[in-house]
Order: sequence, then C-alpha cells, then structure tokens
Amino acid sequence: MTAILKAYNPEIQDEFDFWRRIGMPARGAKLHDALHKGLSFSVYGKLADLTGLEKKELAKYALIAPATLQRRAKAGRFNQQESDRLYRLAELLKATVDLFEGDLDAAREWLNKPALGLGGRRPIDMLATTAETEAVLDLIGRLEQGVFV
Repeated sequence: MTAILKAYNPEIQDEFDFWRRIGMPARGAKLHDALHKGLSFSVYGKLADLTGLEKKELAKYALIAPATLQRRAKAGRFNQQESDRLYRLAELLKATVDLFEGDLDAAREWLNKPALGLGGRRPIDMLATTAETEAVLDLIGRLEQGVFV
C-alpha cells in the first residue's frame, strides 16, 4: 500500500517533507524563531519552484518590491514581515496540496482560478493580509468537509 501511495503522490510525501523541501520549520518554537529572525533567501527560490511562479511574480504576491528583493538576495535573509508573508504563502500552498491529496499541479491550478467562495477572487491574490489568507484557508477547510456554501 505504501508503494502505491508514493507512486500516486511523488511530489510531496507528507507534511514534514513539504516544510523540509522549502527549508522552513513546520511549526512551533523553531518556526516562530525563524520568522522573527527572518527566513533565509533560499526559501524564496524553493517556494517559487513549488508554486510554479516566476520569481518576479512571487514577489508581487508576497508584496516584496523588486529593489527590496535584490537587497534581500545580497543580505541572504528576509525581514520579519516579509518572512511572515512568505510563510502565509507556504501555508496556503500546503493546505491546497493537501486538499488535492498531494497533486501539486491541481493545487497550482486551483490557486490561480477565481473561486466562488472568495467572491470570484483568485486564492493566490489573497495573501496581502492575514484575514484574506484565513478566508482562503477557511474555504479549503469547508471544501475538505464537503460544505460548499
């Protein structure tokens, strides 16, 4: 059975594999410390790869100006606010991948399509605030439970 599951889900095997792949702690004090200290710039490239977004496009969704992105690349680390926005993107991606049972391509597609449960907005466009991100996570939770209203 395990071999079947691995064959079905070759992209991301489990929660900890997801977080390990992007170079971020999954939860708890290590995550909190990493966000306060600022995430490593390497996390950015890994998130771009997993989301299938161009790096410039990812910066737009994470609200990071191009000049700031260049400075962070040189410094090797994001500040606390930028790290928090990147974490929200990672959390949203993880929840979406889980919704689609590990199908990364389906998750990417869903993130980029307008959703009725979000007033016709695309989930990927709702990362600017915690409230918007929570609305998307709430919708994902309702979809997982079969509640479509």
